Amino acid sequence: MKRVIHMTHSHRFSAILILVSGWVLLVAGGMFSAVYAQVEEKENLQQKKSEIEKEIEYTNKLLEETRKSKQSSLGELAVINRKINRREALIQTINNEISLLDGQIHQNQAALEALNAELTGLKDEYARMIYCAFKNRRAYDRLMFLFSARSFNQAYQRMKYLQQYSDYRRQQAVLIVKKQEELNEATQQVEQLKEEKLSLLTSKERELANLDIEKKNKDSTVSGLGQKEAELRKTLKSKELAAKKLQQAIEKIIAEEIRKSNELANKKTSAAGATFALTPEERELSSTFEANKGKLPWPTERGVLSSSFGEHAHPDLKGIKVKNNGIDILTNAGSAARAVFSGEVSRIISIPKYGNVVIIRHGEYLSVYSNLDEVMVKKGDRVVTRQVVGSIKTDEVLIRTELHFELWKGKETQDPMLWIAR
Repeated sequence: MKRVIHMTHSHRFSAILILVSGWVLLVAGGMFSAVYAQVEEKENLQQKKSEIEKEIEYTNKLLEETRKSKQSSLGELAVINRKINRREALIQTINNEISLLDGQIHQNQAALEALNAELTGLKDEYARMIYCAFKNRRAYDRLMFLFSARSFNQAYQRMKYLQQYSDYRRQQAVLIVKKQEELNEATQQVEQLKEEKLSLLTSKERELANLDIEKKNKDSTVSGLGQKEAELRKTLKSKELAAKKLQQAIEKIIAEEIRKSNELANKKTSAAGATFALTPEERELSSTFEANKGKLPWPTERGVLSSSFGEHAHPDLKGIKVKNNGIDILTNAGSAARAVFSGEVSRIISIPKYGNVVIIRHGEYLSVYSNLDEVMVKKGDRVVTRQVVGSIKTDEVLIRTELHFELWKGKETQDPMLWIAR
């Protein structure tokens, strides 16, 4: 009878161990799920890093073109600034990857500890079962265990228990081997993550060195520009006068367009103010244009922002202010200007220092593409999004290909960077 009680307690102890092992397995599984959930974030960071690296490579090509000029220019400085900005973004992305890996390593190590604890528990339980089986190894003892039953039903239950106990022992042996394999795999994952982290740290050090070189190049360029500040002021003043002429021409065209639209709508211009009298089709086009704020494509296939919207102090040259009704985009020679949205070509004009200018109307909005060499559309043409409207002119002296782009809503200028996709 004592042996029967001993076996029953062993059975209960095994059941408790099964429950504890199951809890540990759930904890470890949760940890691994968290690790796997970070895979998508890791892939996004790697994709972002790849895009930034491509942009830096493109910026290098632009810089090579700009440096063919024998003199330093604001265009060169703009490209260097953009390159530094992208390099800093790349370093930040690498830092984010390292932080993500640190989290994965920490979670994997916690999972390793949980697996180790589970494996130890399984081995201890298995050792107790082997010891119990050794004490009851004789067939005579098993028969006595069965024949000492008070009823046939109890004898049957004891026989089933012995079968289940034997099956459970085999399952435990298989589970121990499986957990050992999982432990080995998790250990390899931790080592792989540590190697990835080491590689990223090396990459970060390399990018920091490149950033230091680029900042020194910037200082040298700023120094060179500072020595000819008077010349730069004269150039900027000339460009400012040309910008005013462009603004006046655009305002005149807009006023004429508003007048015509109001005449067609039988409205008085004085009553209409600075707004267009839109047809239902034009109103729908304006609404669709507004709905795409922040999503419009760039007016060039590739490029680097060289001057932003509005009036502001020059970021590197003291005492020099820059006023811009739009944005300037540096791109490579031979590039084309593209319509940012569907619309109708309102006018094609020519302005000194801004070359050919194409104005496209999108309901009450207008997009302006300046510094074009060859124009590939004509007044009245219907254009679609991303359609080429002309080739961008290259300055043969400064070796610079730059598009000046503006957006207007009625008579008010808009910041294009709020409208085009980042």
